[in-house]
Amino acid sequence: MVLSGPEARQRTPRRPGRPAAATPAEVVAAARAAFLAGERIDVQSIAAGLGLSRASVYRWFGSREGLLGAVLAGEYEALVARADSRRRSAGGARVLEVLARVNRWMSDNEPFRRYFEHEQRAGLRTLTAGDGPVQPRAVRAVEELVRRAVRDDGYEPPMAPDLLAYAMVRLGEAFLYNDSAVGITGDVERLRTVQAALLGLPADS
Repeated sequence: MVLSGPEARQRTPRRPGRPAAATPAEVVAAARAAFLAGERIDVQSIAAGLGLSRASVYRWFGSREGLLGAVLAGEYEALVARADSRRRSAGGARVLEVLARVNRWMSDNEPFRRYFEHEQRAGLRTLTAGDGPVQPRAVRAVEELVRRAVRDDGYEPPMAPDLLAYAMVRLGEAFLYNDSAVGITGDVERLRTVQAALLGLPADS
């Protein structure tokens, strides 16, 4: 018997294959690949490569800077987690060790440095805005690190973990790329000394 009409449509098997649209995570992954390759992140190119409209990307991330921020924040969170999984110290020293690795990455990482050199003004805004795509996630990652040190190691921070995390992130911003006027930009050793003091540790920790 040959079926026709609605009954035939109901019984026609769907062809397997990729969904018509990609996901926000796939957009971030494509942008991250471009970033690590030293390429300019082009929203139109990324959208076309994933079968999306540029409007979809903007709807998810708000702007090109929002997409860049998602990449940078994700890299920061991943580095904190990776450094914490390899740390050899405990308590406040654990926090300092992890952040020292993060600071060194931010200072030495070639794709990051190249991006910041080419888009300094927009990059600074993307990285340091209190309501931007990066700083709130960076603060949250550091706060979670501090709270793990409290829970796992019995660390007693000198101030509330959320305030301590905010101060540590803001110090990092100043020393790494925001205060060239006073000659501290990129000085990760002095940054480590100041962060040690903030954590209540000796200067030579």
